[in-house]
Amino acid sequence: MKLKFSPYAWAKLDWFCHHGPTEIAGFGITDAKNPAYVKDFTTIKQVADICYFKFDASATADFFDQQVDAGRNPCEFARIWLHTHPGDSPQPSGTDERVFAEVFGKCDWAIMFILARGGKTYCRLKFNTGPGGIIEAPVVIDYSKPFQGSDFEAWKKEYDTNIQQQIVAPLQVFGFNAQSKIVLPNPIVEKIKHFCDISDDDDNGNIFDDLTPEEKEALEWAEFLEEEHA
Repeated sequence: MKLKFSPYAWAKLDWFCHHGPTEIAGFGITDAKNPAYVKDFTTIKQVADICYFKFDASATADFFDQQVDAGRNPCEFARIWLHTHPGDSPQPSGTDERVFAEVFGKCDWAIMFILARGGKTYCRLKFNTGPGGIIEAPVVIDYSKPFQGSDFEAWKKEYDTNIQQQIVAPLQVFGFNAQSKIVLPNPIVEKIKHFCDISDDDDNGNIFDDLTPEEKEALEWAEFLEEEHA
């Protein structure tokens, strides 16, 4: 079994992956006769950060209604979960595993697919019919069929409509423990720099050297995101 993408669906997914600094999630649209061929990628309104996303419940219900009204059954729009990782690793996180188990665990079959920004992919098929099982599947882009061209304007409109970026990080610098999260303002690093009082003033010394490992990681992470937004 291979998961196949039309060039259009792949180009759109890759564009979404690189357009912002957060994860992006959506569904693969297929045909009933070829459920492992993704002809389109579609998103739903969601809140997303660097390692998590959450679909809007009302938007998800509306999406299902729209797909059914269009004559599709769930295996054509709700079995292939596509999402991106803003880093280089496509390996599923603990959150990914939980979502896949809780949301798709009772489906007769489902696929979790992850595209990392570096271009690596991860694809897993889980099926519950018969004895059940799990298979890691290869991914290919199928150029053998006609496909439509890219539509950056429409993709950007969909991104702006559906993706609410919520930049969060574990920040001890704000008095929270390492597992806590806080939404960062825009520009992203303002509060961190204010807290650390980073400057060239010799009286301050090298404040970076005095930070805890968690504080250093938070600062480096935030500076990376600031570059992504530049």
